[in-house]
Amino acid sequence: MLALIQRVTRAAVTVDGEMVGQIGPGLLALVAVEPGDDEARFARMADRLLGYRVFSDEAGRMNHSLRDTGGGLLLVSQFTLAADTASGMRPGFSTAAPPAEAERGFNRLVAICREKHGGGVETGRFGAHMVVSLINDGPVTFLLRA
Repeated sequence: MLALIQRVTRAAVTVDGEMVGQIGPGLLALVAVEPGDDEARFARMADRLLGYRVFSDEAGRMNHSLRDTGGGLLLVSQFTLAADTASGMRPGFSTAAPPAEAERGFNRLVAICREKHGGGVETGRFGAHMVVSLINDGPVTFLLRA
């Protein structure tokens, strides 16, 4: 499981012109489920998303997590993040979980995050063509692997 996280002042997802998820200050996470991801990986990724220290403390150091700040979390499924780009000029997707497995895994991650985070967890729409807008704060971007 992979998640590309970005610290944002706000982020939103629209599908066919309809706003389906939006947050204020917090994290936008683009998430890819890989073959074989299991409950332990979903739980670990949820803990990393909520506990990764990317928000500044009083001294300007990244010492606070989403859990500490109570900010929003916008989870967006993005299978292309798991693409094999090692050779050639076209990505391969055998390294991403098949759609049904990926949807189950993504939904499980969302459920765990919602159970553990009172700051609000929003999502895009699995499998849809989504337009994601964000204002990146920093910019601060990290690739997490669970």
